[in-house]
This record gives sequence, C-alpha cells and structure tokens, in this order.
Amino acid sequence: MKKFSHNHYNPKLKEYARELRTETVSKAEKYMWKGLLSRKQTGERFLRQRPITNFIVDFFAPEIGLIIEIDGNSHWNKGDYDRYREDKLVSLGYTLIRFTEGDVIQNLDVVSERVRHVIYALRNKDSGYDS
Repeated sequence: MKKFSHNHYNPKLKEYARELRTETVSKAEKYMWKGLLSRKQTGERFLRQRPITNFIVDFFAPEIGLIIEIDGNSHWNKGDYDRYREDKLVSLGYTLIRFTEGDVIQNLDVVSERVRHVIYALRNKDSGYDS
C-alpha cells in the first residue's frame, strides 16, 4: 500500500533540504529522530526534511502520509503562513501533526504516545477506525 509513493516530491528543493538536515538541525529534531522515529520503534519509515510541493516538512512517513512538524522559535511570528502551509498539505491528503520544541524536549513520552496513536489510526483508517 504505497499510497504516497512519490508524494508530490519537489526535486528543486533537494539541496536546500539536504542543507537543513545537516547544518540547521534543532535539538528537538535530534530528539525526535534518534529517540522516537526509528522504524524499529514506530514500524514506519520516516524521512527527514522532505520536500513536498513548495514546502520542506520536518518528518514524513510516506507509507501512511504522515507529516510531523516541530515548531521552534522561528514559528512564533508565522502563524498565518503555518496555517496556509498546513492547509495546502492536508488538501493533498496528508495528515499533519505539530509539536513545539519544548514539548519534544520536555515531554518526549507524551509526544511519542501521540505519534503512535496517529500512526495506529492511519494504518487502520481503511478498517473504519477514526483517530
């Protein structure tokens, strides 16, 4: 079931996404990547800094169409843009969940539980389960 196999990938943003993965990774993104999003822990393959249409999302699980965003200080004045971005991605069929950097760093267990719940709901979507 590869519903999102090429998932609106934008190769024009590939180099910028690579730069974000290697040079500007936040502490919260490191926590998520190393402490929560391994396939061994979630059963899903996650990609970091994935270009989708004109956006680069923090984490993306292509098999189930899940996008996870971590909002740091740079998001404080971008509420309207974040809403626009989220609306566009959701209109393409993706599920998007957000966490603040503080939530990830201070409450990784709570974040982990929410991510696991959403993964479960998306896997079971066709069977009538709603999150």
